[in-house]
This record gives sequence, C-alpha cells and structure tokens, in this order.
Amino acid sequence: MMNPPRLLLVDDDVELIEMMREYLEPEGFTVSAAHDSAAFWAATPDAVDLVILDVMLPGRSGFELLKEFRKRSEVPVIMLTAKDNDVDRVVGLEIGADDYVSKPFNPRELVARIRAVLRRTKAETKPVASAPACAPRLAIDDVELDASSREAWCRNALLDLTSAEFGLLEFFLGKAGQVVGRDELSQAAFGRQNGNKIDRNVDTLVSKLRRKLDPDEGTEVRIKTVRNAGYIYVLLGGKAS
Repeated sequence: MMNPPRLLLVDDDVELIEMMREYLEPEGFTVSAAHDSAAFWAATPDAVDLVILDVMLPGRSGFELLKEFRKRSEVPVIMLTAKDNDVDRVVGLEIGADDYVSKPFNPRELVARIRAVLRRTKAETKPVASAPACAPRLAIDDVELDASSREAWCRNALLDLTSAEFGLLEFFLGKAGQVVGRDELSQAAFGRQNGNKIDRNVDTLVSKLRRKLDPDEGTEVRIKTVRNAGYIYVLLGGKAS
C-alpha cells in the first residue's frame, strides 16, 4: 500500500490551517502544521513531500524561509499569496517556488495544484508495472535531460532546476526549433493554461532558465523571444536525440 503524501502547512492563521487540514486529510494526505519560522524548521520540512508556505508570516517572511530552504532542499513548495499580487508570485518563482495559490482559494483548486506539483516532482509514489529498458532522455547541443530522474545538464554540469523550470526545459527541448506560446509553456511548467491571459510568471521562469543555461552569455542565446507569439528554443548546431 502506498504511503500518503506528507504535507507541511505553514501559516500563522490557525483557523485556515485547520480548514486546510480538514479538507486535505480526507483527500489522502498526511498533514502537519507550523505557524512561524521557528516551528517551520522544527517540523523538519526537508522530510516531507511538499510544503505550502504563506508569504506573510510573523518574524521572518515566507520569502526569507523559502530562500534559506532552497539552499538545503529541493522539496517542492507552493506559496500562498495575496489575491492578484503579481509581485509576490514573481518573487516566489524567482527564489524557487514551484507554484502559487492566491488567497482566498477554493480547496479543490489547492488539492489540484498539490497533486500537479507532486506529479511533476514524482513525490507522490505510484506503483510501477515495469521499468523501461532505457531512461527517456533528450539531448540537444550541449544540453541533456533525463525525464526519469528529472535531472538536466548543460556543458556536462548538473543544472539546479525547480520542478517548474525542469518542466519548461523539457517542453522546450521537445519543441526545439518551433515557436511555442505562453499558454503551452504555462501548461508545461504549472499544469494549467491561462486562455487569453498572458502569464507573466512564464516570462519570469524563462528568464531564470536562460540564466541557468547561459550565465555568462547573452540573455537570448538558446531561448529567443518571438514578438507577439512566444518563444523558440534555438538549435545551435546539434539535433535532438
């Protein structure tokens, strides 16, 4: 029998924590809670499958905690942000958040976001009928990606990617040489589309991915902006394999 995914809820709103617990536990999650930064570290966050972290916390902010947490752990983090606050969302993504949920939120949306992130990070254990003979890999020029281990390399150096950045890179490599729109990239990174609304958070992720692929080069060496259309991953000389 599979172990239930372990969640750590971090928010100083005790009533909200209890509401989330009452909804999440019947959905098959094991839930623990912390109400401030000290309780967050005491709860051993690197031992859970996913952290839900509020931006506004007493003492140290959720951003400060996330920045420090990312120095030691790749456990996925969903940020709780103020409604329609694009600044909070962009900052969270910049420092390593995997997704965000705006307050107030629908509990069903929260569950859907949690499961989407867990699927992307393979933290939610599922039975495997049979292992593939060869791990699915993509390689273009000096960039290589292993979908089974969710690891990627550039110039033989392992890249430090969040799950959203990995999803973005995997999609770009699979569509190398083709123009792709922001809705497609949003689906690849976050598991959702935004219809006619341009997702500025996709632009933020693309910028982060560019810097990680080519920290010492120009901003658009591999991923070029196509005005009014989206982006294209440029083949520098090699072919997909």
